[in-house]
Amino acid sequence: MTGAYMNQVYKNLALWMVIGLIVILLFTIFQGAQQGGQEQPNFSEFLKALDQGRVESVVIRGNLVTYSLKDSAQTQRTYIVEYPDLVKTLKDRGVRIAVKPPDSNPWYAIFLQWVPMLLFIGVWVFFMRQMQGGGAKALSFGKARARLISEKQNKVTFQDVAGVDEAKEELREIIDFLKDPQKFQKLGGKIPKGVLLVGPPGTGKTLLAKAIAGEANVPFFSISGSDFVEMFVGVGASRVRDLFEQGKKHAPCIIFMDEIDAVGRHRGAGLGGGHDEREQTLNQLLVEMDGFETNEGVILIAATNRPDVLDPALLRPGRFDRQVVVPRPDVKGREEILRVHARRIPLAPNVELKVLARGTPGFSGADLANLVNEAALLAARQNKKLVEMSDFESGPDAATPG
Repeated sequence: MTGAYMNQVYKNLALWMVIGLIVILLFTIFQGAQQGGQEQPNFSEFLKALDQGRVESVVIRGNLVTYSLKDSAQTQRTYIVEYPDLVKTLKDRGVRIAVKPPDSNPWYAIFLQWVPMLLFIGVWVFFMRQMQGGGAKALSFGKARARLISEKQNKVTFQDVAGVDEAKEELREIIDFLKDPQKFQKLGGKIPKGVLLVGPPGTGKTLLAKAIAGEANVPFFSISGSDFVEMFVGVGASRVRDLFEQGKKHAPCIIFMDEIDAVGRHRGAGLGGGHDEREQTLNQLLVEMDGFETNEGVILIAATNRPDVLDPALLRPGRFDRQVVVPRPDVKGREEILRVHARRIPLAPNVELKVLARGTPGFSGADLANLVNEAALLAARQNKKLVEMSDFESGPDAATPG
């Protein structure tokens, strides 16, 4: 069972417990009000009615007597004490007598008295554990919002990444280390702790990070730099600590931080000086990457299209040791990218991907993916069975890169 499913089960259980508690409390209050509102005749009134011959029948249950009067349709009851001549008196007065065993089961009363309190305590303990564990939003500000993609879920490999052969070659060393770390450690070498992917938007930086995790068959944490910044002071630093704690539990793994320039800008430029929330987050990130504690098997891959605004402390050796440039693809790379995106699309025989690659200079991988998608949509709009060359040429992005 997944964690999300179990959380839903717990929430439903807590909801039903609260509903049951409310029902039992309402029942207890209603019963008490009903009992308090009923008139309880005393024993002397019962004897008076008996002497007057108004009692028609009685039901004796231990020391509880329920009787009905001849001049009233309602039954009344009273508690009696030691009265040995009661049966004889009733018999002399011609009263119908019924005797039932006393209600000697005290569990019902105990249930009504203690179960509401126990349910209340159980619900309170449940919610306190949820809040302490980060399940409640009120106390989960410091938890990282990273999305975990396990090695079984991640199906992206280098075969899905095209047009960036140089970047893939530089990143193969990371894959080899994650697969066989002893190969590098036996010679005293240390794997880079961080890899910074630099390139224009849409060139496949996120896809490259996923492909590294897929090739190495390790868990993949994905988070954006903007997820660390909140209006509450110290939240970002707490989320950074929690993110690396999660990484250590799943090591070896890859943590991918998109748009790192949201938290990695030059320090000293904030309005709050050294106490600025963004700078606190950056300081914690610097400590986690290369502090006193070692994060063995946790590799941080970050992506940005603004490397010029990053703090120099992030780019020094020991933190982001490698900077891998992911440029816009050349004509050969554009053709490979078009082939990757056209694998699931039925192409007409007149479609020439080489011609499309030569006619799309400056296009990024995202632009080419959008070009193929728009051509497929245009062909579907015209009820075609295959995507033709004219559909690519008539697409809205056929001549203008993003």
